[in-house]
Amino acid sequence: MGKFLNEFREFAVKGNAVDMAVGVIIGGAFGKIVSSIVNDIIMPPIGWLIGGVNFSDLKATLPGVKIGPEEMAAATINYGRFIQTVIDFTIIALCVFLLVKGINKLTRKKDAAKAAPPAPPAPPAQERLLTEIRDLLKEQGR
Repeated sequence: MGKFLNEFREFAVKGNAVDMAVGVIIGGAFGKIVSSIVNDIIMPPIGWLIGGVNFSDLKATLPGVKIGPEEMAAATINYGRFIQTVIDFTIIALCVFLLVKGINKLTRKKDAAKAAPPAPPAPPAQERLLTEIRDLLKEQGR
């Protein structure tokens, strides 16, 4: 049992597992924020523009069926909620795309700053010989 607990502790404390947990928690909170923006800010004006329709209330009602002495209640297909969910997903996907794009741009700039400039190419043999001759003449005082 001790070995299992040690392995679990190593897994849970690893940076990747902790980073993933933080990402999931922040992602859940971010999803709620985006849902609120969509439901409370974006969708009401759109509903107003198309005649006061609330997307969440859109549904198709299937008639109730009588089977024997009991009647089954009418079922509904809530396609308005589906439309709402698709809009939520699209906005969340757009935000995540922009976030990843910004992070990639920052990392590329940081990597470019870290990269050392390439070493200048070695001079040709003739140039090296002329440099040596010049240095020898300087030493002799000529």
